[in-house]
Amino acid sequence: MSAFKGQTWWIVGASEGLGRAMAEALDEAGARLILSARNATRLDVLAARLSDAKSLPLDVTDAASVADATQALGSIDGIIYCAGAYDPLTAQEWRPDAVETMCEVNFMGAIRVLGRIVPEFSKRDRGHIVLIGSLAGFTGLPGAIGYGASKAALMHLGENLQADLRGTGVQVQVINPGFIRTRLTDKNQFKMPQILEPQDAAQRCLSAMRGGRFSTSFPAPFSWVFTIGRLLPRRLFLKLM
Repeated sequence: MSAFKGQTWWIVGASEGLGRAMAEALDEAGARLILSARNATRLDVLAARLSDAKSLPLDVTDAASVADATQALGSIDGIIYCAGAYDPLTAQEWRPDAVETMCEVNFMGAIRVLGRIVPEFSKRDRGHIVLIGSLAGFTGLPGAIGYGASKAALMHLGENLQADLRGTGVQVQVINPGFIRTRLTDKNQFKMPQILEPQDAAQRCLSAMRGGRFSTSFPAPFSWVFTIGRLLPRRLFLKLM
């Protein structure tokens, strides 16, 4: 029997890319789904294609929108936070609006959402929290102003949650993919090693969720550059990049 069969999962960032692919994979695994993103039309079309899903539009950058959505949410077994914003920017190209949007969506949005979910999970001593980080969050990279820092903050938040909730009935996981072929990575003008299709990445995420390990990074061996690279002298790591 599927580990997700009969469970209710809230996917924040479900309208396209990895979030959409995870919704389809969880649907195949027998989960009930609540799908959230800003684009209500995309959510409605996706929900209509799935077996047991409903759309719940929200804007993670708007505290009132998050509050309204969580009020209408009902009981859930787990949440996947994979809302994401990305623009490749160097320090020299810094665009304040774009950088602030990445930080708002990738990190502060999670703060707003989880601030209304974690206390409820903790109170009932049950729940599953999955945060979609990034290999870019392990260490500072060229051309990642805003994105890298926001993903690093999200991954650190996952560590905070795990530290506080270990030994309870609330499970916390952080999953850190490499490049996934989406409209966001289409912005990149450089070679992206071992780039994955969203469906492949989604299956890897579900496998990690079933496995239960706190932190999972993929694909290997590309992910090793980042997980091991943190231990290298900074000058050497940047030469590798």
